[in-house]
Amino acid sequence: MSCVSCHASGYTGTPTDCYACHRPDYEGTDDPDHVAAGYSTDCRQCHSDVSWEGADFDHTVSGFPLTGAHARTTCVSCHATGYAGTPTDCYACHRPDYDGTNDPVHVAAGFNTQCASCHSTSVWQPANWNHDALFPIYSGRHRDEWNACVDCHVTPTNYAVFECITCHEHNRTDTDRDHQGEDGYVYQSAACFQCHPRGDE
Repeated sequence: MSCVSCHASGYTGTPTDCYACHRPDYEGTDDPDHVAAGYSTDCRQCHSDVSWEGADFDHTVSGFPLTGAHARTTCVSCHATGYAGTPTDCYACHRPDYDGTNDPVHVAAGFNTQCASCHSTSVWQPANWNHDALFPIYSGRHRDEWNACVDCHVTPTNYAVFECITCHEHNRTDTDRDHQGEDGYVYQSAACFQCHPRGDE
C-alpha cells in the first residue's frame, strides 16, 4: 500500500483500527449484510491483512461450533433473516423434522424438543437413542421381532405405555398357570416388565 492510502490527511492521529479505513467495505458487504446483522466492527475477527476476501469466521466463538453436517451447511440456511439473535437450540431449525416425524410421532408422544438427546450433528437419521439401555429391542430375544415403535407402544400419545401381551403368544390361562406362586404376578404388561426387565424368560 502507498503511504497516502492511509495518510491522505496527514500522519498525525491516523487511527489504527481496521474499521476506520474499511468502513466502506463493512457497510457495502451484502453476503452477509454486516450492518443488518449487527456484526462487530472489529474486522480482525473474520478478516486478515493477508487477504480481505475469504473471511474466516470462527464459529466456536459464537457458542455454536459447527460440527458434522452443520460444517457443510451454507450460512444463509440458518441466518436467512440475519445474524443477530440466531437461536442456538436444535429445535429452532429442526422443528419441521420434529413435527413431521411419524415413527415415532414426536408431537403426539410428547417427545422433548432437545434433539441432541437422540440425534447428532454427524447424521440426523437414524436417531441414536439407546433403547437397549432401557429394554433390549436391538439385541437379545426381541431383535428383529418388531417393525415399528407402535408394535409395543400402542398408545402413540404416551410412550410410557407399552404392551408385552399383545405380541407374545400367551393366553391368560396358561400364563396364570406358569406363574403360579410367583410373588407380585399380575397378567399385565407392566408386571411382565417388572419381572423380566431385560426380556429374558
